Amino acid sequence: MRVRTWPVVGVVFAVLWVFVVGQPLTPISLLRGFLSGLIVGLPIAYVFRRLYGRRLDLGRGVRALPYAGLYLGAFTRELLWANVDVAYRVLSPGMPIEPEVILVPLRVESDVAVTVIANSITITPGTVTLDYDDETNALYVHGVNGRNPEAIAEPIRTWEDYALEIFAEDASPDDEPRPIVVSGGERDSTADRQRGGVGDD
Repeated sequence: MRVRTWPVVGVVFAVLWVFVVGQPLTPISLLRGFLSGLIVGLPIAYVFRRLYGRRLDLGRGVRALPYAGLYLGAFTRELLWANVDVAYRVLSPGMPIEPEVILVPLRVESDVAVTVIANSITITPGTVTLDYDDETNALYVHGVNGRNPEAIAEPIRTWEDYALEIFAEDASPDDEPRPIVVSGGERDSTADRQRGGVGDD
């Protein structure tokens, strides 16, 4: 079922309003906050209606909700783990940080999907999106732990699997992703390093 986009955006604004204002967790307060959000959100959505498409496939959006939940869950899990990992590295006496830049080819192609993936990488501690290569449809990603570049790419691939479904991309999660490219070349993953990341002379 295709519906006008701006009312749906207005309802999304109203839901966000409830979280931003910080309503008490009672049904009356939440309802009051939601209605206040509609009063603010619907006019804003109407004024800026030319910034998004005229019609929205509501059925497609509903079908994407489970994948959005899975994406959020996978992202939250990675976010928590990354916080612990970076805190450990900062507090360790030897500061075991071995940065690396890798090129991660993407299967998602739409602007919104690429932006969501890129922002998810940057929000996660220990990684940051440096650039997007339009010709190869790939992201340059900097990671503090370059000893295992595949470990940097693994959560990105998981997010991308869900993003392919959320944004109805042409590719499928079953499609094999192209291999990553490591800027510093292949590393000897079996070699032990002294604390501080300095190798034996």
